[in-house]
Amino acid sequence: MDIHTPERKIKLIWDFRGPQAEITAKRHAHHLEEFTAAKALTLDHNGHEKISDMHRIAYMVAVESEMPEVHDALKPHRGQIVTE
Repeated sequence: MDIHTPERKIKLIWDFRGPQAEITAKRHAHHLEEFTAAKALTLDHNGHEKISDMHRIAYMVAVESEMPEVHDALKPHRGQIVTE
């Protein structure tokens, strides 16, 4: 990759469904923050979002070069390229 070309950012997503989805997603987002700090990852953008009353997600955004380590350690359910 050219040094002047910024790396792609990838949003890793974990889905939680059911009556406890909000609590579980918040807890998982907290663990993602801890992982990001412990591994000193480039990006530290993570959080949780409401999809519906019974579906929440926890997510983190990682740069493409850090993806193999993060993916292997955390096993996200899915991912998407971040376009800003």
